Amino acid sequence: MSANPQPKAPGDGWLEILKRPTQEEFAAAFSRNVVLDTSIAAGPIVGPIDLRYFFEASRTMYDAISFTHETNSGSRTCLEWEGAFRGNAIAGTTILAFDANGAIANVQLYHRPYEQVIAYAAELGRRLKGKLDPSIFPER
Repeated sequence: MSANPQPKAPGDGWLEILKRPTQEEFAAAFSRNVVLDTSIAAGPIVGPIDLRYFFEASRTMYDAISFTHETNSGSRTCLEWEGAFRGNAIAGTTILAFDANGAIANVQLYHRPYEQVIAYAAELGRRLKGKLDPSIFPER
């Protein structure tokens, strides 16, 4: 009798990509012109290199974060998450859209509530200064 494999927890596949140790391994999951659209930036972030800068900075900012639900529908994966930033609740949704080759072509990342969106965006802009186009995170 073989043991049944444990089901993956919500977000496990996405977290595996985010934790890949090299730029090449990280980029392998994405299309060459992948686009990140997010509620915490003034414009899109394009390309695997800039996405890696973004996620390397942002994933260290949470006091806690966990994925609570995952829904897959072929070309899309929707991840719901919740956590804390600077001691206050923050939550959101990450939507991954895949191209015909199975690479991630678009990431949509939404944060809430509004006060946390503003605070998180300001801190992320400080952390990414000099790495990404400064117009993406305008100073307030």
